[in-house]
Amino acid sequence: MSAKTIAIKAHDGGSFSGYLGLPPGGRGPGLLVFQEIFGVNAHIRATVERWAAEGYVALAPDIFWRVEPGLQLDYTQEGMQKGRAVRQKLDLELVMTDIAASLAALRAQPECAGKVGAVGYCFGGLLAYLTAARTNIDVAISYYGGGVEQRADEAQSIRCPIMFHWGEKDGAIPAPAREAARAALSAHDDAEFYVYRDAQHGFNCDLRASFHPFASQLARSRSIGLLRRVLGPRLDLSALWDNHCDLEFSARDADATMTTMVPEPYVNHIPTLTGGYGFRDLHRFYKFHFIPSLPEDTRVVPVSRTIGPDRVVDEILFSFTHTKEIDFLLPGIKPTGKSVEIPMVAIIEFRGDKLYNEHIYWDQASVLRQIGALEAPGLPISGIEQAKKLSSEDIPSNGMMPAWKSSAGRK
Repeated sequence: MSAKTIAIKAHDGGSFSGYLGLPPGGRGPGLLVFQEIFGVNAHIRATVERWAAEGYVALAPDIFWRVEPGLQLDYTQEGMQKGRAVRQKLDLELVMTDIAASLAALRAQPECAGKVGAVGYCFGGLLAYLTAARTNIDVAISYYGGGVEQRADEAQSIRCPIMFHWGEKDGAIPAPAREAARAALSAHDDAEFYVYRDAQHGFNCDLRASFHPFASQLARSRSIGLLRRVLGPRLDLSALWDNHCDLEFSARDADATMTTMVPEPYVNHIPTLTGGYGFRDLHRFYKFHFIPSLPEDTRVVPVSRTIGPDRVVDEILFSFTHTKEIDFLLPGIKPTGKSVEIPMVAIIEFRGDKLYNEHIYWDQASVLRQIGALEAPGLPISGIEQAKKLSSEDIPSNGMMPAWKSSAGRK
């Protein structure tokens, strides 16, 4: 993607800046990105760029321009005090006219095709809500937007789909405020509300002490789902993942495999801690340790596939004969000639049409037992029985449970 600063004409004369991110494909739906009280700082610019990578023409207008244009603050106590002071000097009605001008400027960009949405964080979360109420925006997403409950009467004007993300432990937006916002939109047939356990205010910002990576990831995934549904673009993640796997397992081409991924991807094989973070290490892993160590008779049999807005979850049966040292699966263990079949789960996250990461899970104890490297009488460990049971073969349940027989006939 690419990014640049543009000038936006205000309705009453003058102009203000906006940070514009363009998607890799050059064109896409539009997305207004509303800042926190810290201005269009490095984090908001990075947020614009990430939304652009998802396929959106993303624009962050300088909301503070009428008080202090170009203001960029750090996430410090001083920065927070300064941001709050500038926020208090704003005329919110004028801000909304600037947002209308920003919406018009975004729609006028030659790269902007189709519908336009809005997403806002903190103060910007309130602005996203008001934009949904006062403009013809197509979808809005509010992250921990304070003050929504104080403008609950505006909810009746919202016609577009809208989504709210809140932190459970957000001291600035306690449960009563969240519930008041929810109640205000109770008649809306396309409003979604999410509260993230243990998350605080600002949980989406990786530069703040309150950053919560799991809440941030889940909120983003839900947001992408809504944006894809309303704005597009439509992506065939299943086909993209299949192509990646073909390049790994059929073509066995590390260079081609890397072209399906973002510039700095990662792969994490959870049980063995193998894979790679970043292009350089991951390319090295694929080229010298993953692809060459795949046995010739390696088979991947699909069991189930779940496709979300930004990820694919595959359940598979992975089988092979242990004819060579398999660096990623059995590192340091010489070939045993044993046949192995194991259930695996792969969670693959995309950014736009490129793979961002893979998390791969399997039961390492089962693998070790099948090659004869682990004998643990009395421990609840199974071998190939896992794969057979997944294949619906007649493997009885609860055979490892000594207490199972004791419940026979009990009600």
